[in-house]
Parts: sequence; structure tokens; C-alpha cells
Amino acid sequence: MRTRPLKVALLGCGVVGSEVARIMTTHADDLAARIGAPVELAGVAVRRPGKVRQGIDPGLVTTDATALVKRGDIDVVVEVIGGIEPARTLITTAFEHGASVVSANKALLAQDGAALHAAAEQHGRDLYYEAAVAGAIPLIRPLRESLAGDKVNRVLGIVNGTTNFILDKMDTTGAGYQEALDEATALGYAEADPTADVEGFDAAAKAAILAGIGFHTRVRLDDVYREGMTEVTAADFRSAKEMGCTIKLLAICERSADGTSVTARVHPAMIPLTHPLASVRGAYNAVFVESDAAGQLMFYGPGAGGSPTASAVLGDLVAVCRNRLSGTTGPGESAYADLTVSPMGQVVTRYHISLDVADKPGVLAQVATVFAEHGVSIDTVRQQGKDGEASLVVVTHRASDASLSGTVEALRKLDTVRGVASIMRVEGE
Repeated sequence: MRTRPLKVALLGCGVVGSEVARIMTTHADDLAARIGAPVELAGVAVRRPGKVRQGIDPGLVTTDATALVKRGDIDVVVEVIGGIEPARTLITTAFEHGASVVSANKALLAQDGAALHAAAEQHGRDLYYEAAVAGAIPLIRPLRESLAGDKVNRVLGIVNGTTNFILDKMDTTGAGYQEALDEATALGYAEADPTADVEGFDAAAKAAILAGIGFHTRVRLDDVYREGMTEVTAADFRSAKEMGCTIKLLAICERSADGTSVTARVHPAMIPLTHPLASVRGAYNAVFVESDAAGQLMFYGPGAGGSPTASAVLGDLVAVCRNRLSGTTGPGESAYADLTVSPMGQVVTRYHISLDVADKPGVLAQVATVFAEHGVSIDTVRQQGKDGEASLVVVTHRASDASLSGTVEALRKLDTVRGVASIMRVEGE
């Protein structure tokens, strides 16, 4: 074993960063044995230097992150500060000064992953980011390495624990959205401002990363269709149960049937109770991968939190340090397929549409005519009426998002349709 340690700079020492530092210290001997050399925490960049950080030598703490990554003796930079800047500049500066990088920054990778990969390649360094998607769950490396000889056709997953906790509570207790959100906040599953989670921004960034790796095509955050879950109601869950379904906020990345294009989207969807993702409870994550040779694979586990995320970071750190010792680098960006990223309008799926209509003869015929005129085939219809008003629930066969949008627009113009109560996609079949 080499006795001279590999030096690690840690950018950020919050929930995840402090766990990374703790594991590096408490598991130092095991890490050294697995890597073939000891690893040494050489510096920790923070915003508030006066805060007490258990187990970290105050002499390692600095507010000058730029100077830390420019030192020249740093072998690996671990970036867990998040956000776009200064993380982007610090990572590229680390490459320029000879360090490889381990990051958990999903937002930055979804927006500028191609540029970061190019900078890593230019300087002959590694960029690893297992912790950016689904916390402790091994997912990036299986897609990038284990399935490198296969053809991935679909990635369908629950990649945000906060939203899954909220929807699970709504499903199992009958709670409304706000009540379930309040409980998630009280338990620490939701941030004080939960927008990034409940509006799907967090999941969309992860979808962009997964689609890019799975389909060997550059997919940016702007390419991902995003729809939040704040409008999901208890009534939607009742409708889902009548269909033998539940509701999840899903990240869905798909290759087209002809193999020439891909789509990436995040939105609430009804999913059959028979599908493995339907049983994912609480704040857990799970990702379902479908490929030609391997078939169907499911990856499940805690998707967030200090210790789970730190576990993924340390796994990458071990891999990068091994590469450093052997003078090699791991897989970089694979975007050779360069497939077209299609817009949401071309996505084909089933739909569940709930309409408020007048309770009188001929309404169903009018509604059915509108669906037929827009080329959308109806699978089932359920109607309930009382005191001159009625609800009409239509479940379609597979249709494009564009054709369904045209159908709904036409339905709104009917005098007998009082309103569109909800529209939800049906996935996982």
C-alpha cells in the first residue's frame, strides 16, 4: 500500500458534507485498504467558519473555496454545496489545477453536464456523481457501466422522497395535500420552501441526468417536461383506487418505438397497484429500468438524507482515488447516439379525465363525439349524477399529449361541460 495519502478537499459541510467528513475519519483504515492508499481530508470550505463542526479540525476550515481547489496538491474535490454558482466555477477550477471531482449537484449536472464532462476530459480527470440521483441507491454506475453493453429503453422512477411521502400519506390516510405537506415538514422530509420538490424541479434535474446516461444523448434540464403535484386531490386518489391504481410523482425517460428519439418528463401519474413502484412507501425512492437484454430491473432505497447521500459520495471517492493511483480515468460522457429529444406533445400514454357535466340526456354522446373527432379512443366511461349536475370520468386508450390537449380544449367549449375537474396520465402498464 502507498503510504503517502491522497488529499481530499471538501466543498460544503452541511448535512451531507459533515457525514462525508465523519465517514472519512471513522472508516479511514477500511477506505485505505480498499483504495490502496490512505485518504486525508486536506481542507473544508464553508460559508460560516465560526460554526462548531464535530470531528473536524478547525484548522482545516476555510471560507476561501477558490484557494482550496487551486492548491495543486489536492487529488480529489468533493462538491456538496449545490446550486449553479460558485459550484460550476469551483469544479472547472479544480480540473484546471489537477484534481478530479465527486459531486452531488444534480441541478448543475442537469444544466451544464456536457461542459463539465468536456472540462474533465480536457484535463484528464474524473467527474463522478452517483449521489446526484436517488441518494444511496446505486443507479448512475449501473446505467453507465453495468448496462453499457445493453440497450436501455425506459427509465421510470420515484426520485424524490418528499413528494413520495406526501402522496403516500394522501393515499393511505385520505389526507389532503396541505395536511400531508404539513406533516412532511414537521418530520423534516420537506424544506421550509418545498417548491423544488413539489413542483417537480428536483425530479426533472434527475430525469435529465438519467436520460442522458441511459440513452447516450445530451438531455438538459430545459428538455424535460415538468408538472408539479400540488393540484393532486383526495378525489384523485379515490378515482385511482376505483381503477386499481395509486398516484406517484414519476420521472419517465423513454426511447421512441423507432429508436430515433427520446423523451424525458416529470408529472403525477396513476400507476397500477400491481406495478412494483406502487408499493414504494414513505420517503423512499425507486427506479424501474427496462432494457433489451437485462429486461426489467428495479433499484430501491433511501433517496436522500445525510448518511445515504454520503454513502454514494464515498463510493465515488473510492473509485476516483483508485483511478488516481492507477493513472487512469473512469467513463466520461457518452453522447454518441445524439438522439432527438422530442417535445411533450408527442408523448403517447393513457389518460384519466374527470369532467363536471350537466345531468341530462345526450351529454355522454357529445363528449364521446369530441374524443372521436380528435382521434382519441375511449377505454371506459363512468358517470354519476344528482340534482342536475354530474361527474363523468373518461379513461382513454393510448393517445398523444397533443391530441389529448386538443380534445380537452374542445370539451371546454361544450355547453354541457361545466368544467374539467382533473386530468391525469396513467403509466406503468
